[in-house]
Amino acid sequence: MIYYLLAVYLLVINCYTFLLMGLDKKSARKQRRRVPEKRLFLLSAVGGAGGTWLAMKTWRHKTKHRSFTVGIPFLFGLNILLILGIVWLNGIGLNT
Repeated sequence: MIYYLLAVYLLVINCYTFLLMGLDKKSARKQRRRVPEKRLFLLSAVGGAGGTWLAMKTWRHKTKHRSFTVGIPFLFGLNILLILGIVWLNGIGLNT
């Protein structure tokens, strides 16, 4: 059950960050109100780094910002480690 919930959460958060980056790119082109970078980093930190990174590549958005080109792949790695940790800890719980 926990794997199902984790998968749904990750799918939702990554789709959301992907779409949010697309909206931010569209807003930037039209010189409208933008999504704060803090929000993009926060959402990436809580599991949405894959969606943010994919959006950076897809829309070529935030690719000139060093904080994004270094920070988002770093957060993606942390997301992977956290997921592996959850899976590992859940596996230990099943064995006891």
